[in-house]
Amino acid sequence: MGIKNTFDKMAEGCKRIGKRNWIIIGAIALIGTAVCMNFVLSGSNSGGGFDYDGANTEASGGASGGSDTEASGLEQIDSYFSSVQVSRQRARDEALEVLQSVVDNEKADEASKSEALLQISKLAEEMRFESGIETLVLAKEGFTACVAVVNDGKASIVVKCEEGLSPGKIAQINEIVYEQAGIEPVNVNIIER
Repeated sequence: MGIKNTFDKMAEGCKRIGKRNWIIIGAIALIGTAVCMNFVLSGSNSGGGFDYDGANTEASGGASGGSDTEASGLEQIDSYFSSVQVSRQRARDEALEVLQSVVDNEKADEASKSEALLQISKLAEEMRFESGIETLVLAKEGFTACVAVVNDGKASIVVKCEEGLSPGKIAQINEIVYEQAGIEPVNVNIIER
């Protein structure tokens, strides 16, 4: 009998949330998952054979003599950062469009509209955090590219460093993320590209 009561309470709670709110929550979760998956899959890309371990970076001073290979690799890295920023913006634009359609829908109830406005505000805040983090990381010496993705109290930061990602640089990034978004280092994933 205890299980049936628990199930009934869960069903009643789901009914209180409402069908439209579940759709909004599902859409936001789907978009957030898509952004994260795109970020993770792009980050795990082998880069077409370029050695991201540092053998062909600018820090090598061109000693390898393969300037065409280095230029090609650097173009791939720059292309990566550009494509992630475009993908992130596209996903956010789609999320905002869905949420705005709920707000503009005359048939939507006030609770759904309020939830959509809350989510729009949350997305705007996350975009502000990302912009601040990227700007401040790039202002630090040694960082040449940065993309930040902030979602639900967690941050993923992809950077390109001239001299490699040292513990000191990781500490700088963690400090910036905490100051900008209030996210503690345990919830920050830093990736060198």
